[in-house]
Amino acid sequence: MNRRSMLRGMGAALALPWMESLPAVAGPVGAASQGPPVRMCYWYVPNGVHLPAWFPERPGTLVDLPETLQPLSFARQYLNCFHGLTHNTALTNGDDEGCGHGQGAASFLTGAQAYKSQDAVRVDVSADQLYARHVGDQTRLPSLELGCEAARSGNAFGYSGTYKTHISWRTPTSPAPYELNPKLVFDRLFTDGSESLTRATVADRDFYRRSILDYALDDARRVRSRVSSADRLKLDQYLTGVREVERRIQNASSTDLSGTDFERPEGIPSDFDEHLRLMCDLMVLAFQTDSTRASSFMVTKEATDRNYPWLGFTDGHHELSHHGNDEEKHRKLREIDRYHISILAYMIEKMMDVEEADGSNLLDHSMILFGSGISDGDRHDHVNLPVIVLGKGGGSVRSGQYLKCRPETPMSNLLLSMLQGAGVPVDRFGDSTEPLSGFLA
Repeated sequence: MNRRSMLRGMGAALALPWMESLPAVAGPVGAASQGPPVRMCYWYVPNGVHLPAWFPERPGTLVDLPETLQPLSFARQYLNCFHGLTHNTALTNGDDEGCGHGQGAASFLTGAQAYKSQDAVRVDVSADQLYARHVGDQTRLPSLELGCEAARSGNAFGYSGTYKTHISWRTPTSPAPYELNPKLVFDRLFTDGSESLTRATVADRDFYRRSILDYALDDARRVRSRVSSADRLKLDQYLTGVREVERRIQNASSTDLSGTDFERPEGIPSDFDEHLRLMCDLMVLAFQTDSTRASSFMVTKEATDRNYPWLGFTDGHHELSHHGNDEEKHRKLREIDRYHISILAYMIEKMMDVEEADGSNLLDHSMILFGSGISDGDRHDHVNLPVIVLGKGGGSVRSGQYLKCRPETPMSNLLLSMLQGAGVPVDRFGDSTEPLSGFLA
């Protein structure tokens, strides 16, 4: 057995978590793996943030976090905050009309300027897909793209609506569509892709009425008998996590939108908060099992007017982002921003609880970028972007600091540094000028 060992049964495939008892498996050129791999994850939130509550007070070592970031206080030693990062490629650059939302999302992970056309799209390959090209042949899935809002948006100011609904780009003209349905994500992660299954065996293997773990128990017992006691605990933790995600997917109901022209796919929770948390759990499972090492998560699309009634108000997010310096709108924006960060904190805590084979945790070997392609939604600004990074990247990242960069430092410098820290041999990315000073160890 090795670290690529799978628990198989009835069309199910469960990749094992990293365990000290299992030897490394040779890579694509025959070299043995040197410890846990680096996982890269990119989160996107739309419409900018309330900037006064986003940035820490003093550069240097993080001590007290600002109001919006306080849900991450428990992980401050893994956190990097930045001031001064800019996507110049998202600015109007001679376009009298511009499209702040579409251009912000399009440039966020590409560092490229969106081509103005209502029919054609063109930017560049995004950072997550560049990393997927580098490591994707070593995992079952090269990358995993997730979202929690339908990718439907009209054209605006002469630009295709596709820019507002995609941050991941496989080629300059081909966005990577994200999956909304947790049930389908689960299926991608935990099936072996067999095309020989008959209709009868597919029905018998219904993952959402009878657990896939029931079919893999014999293999699990075989593995447990051959690993250390510490690895048995990791295996039990992993199987329990899969069972819990599966149970929640079973309980997720479709939303009743009678009288409308759109019906959400079966399996998407009617509770948006539960939907977000399920997607976080699935990303953690994907990284824990080394099913993929590159993921992107578009929480909601750009210019969304989604509301958050459980926060005590029903105003749309886009409407609030055009605050006009109204204090009540600012307060509600802060609540939405802090809520988004609390969901991120939920995933970060899960990652810190997953122990790797070398005794470290999953976040020690990850880089999680979170941010927006717009800074102040009222101005559709792309200067001084609200961006943070969590994780130590396998030891390649200096964390627990607030880096105050030169004004209008290209955000592509950060994207370049992350790629280099993850071992991608690249000297330039997007409109980068150099690696971001002070970020890499």
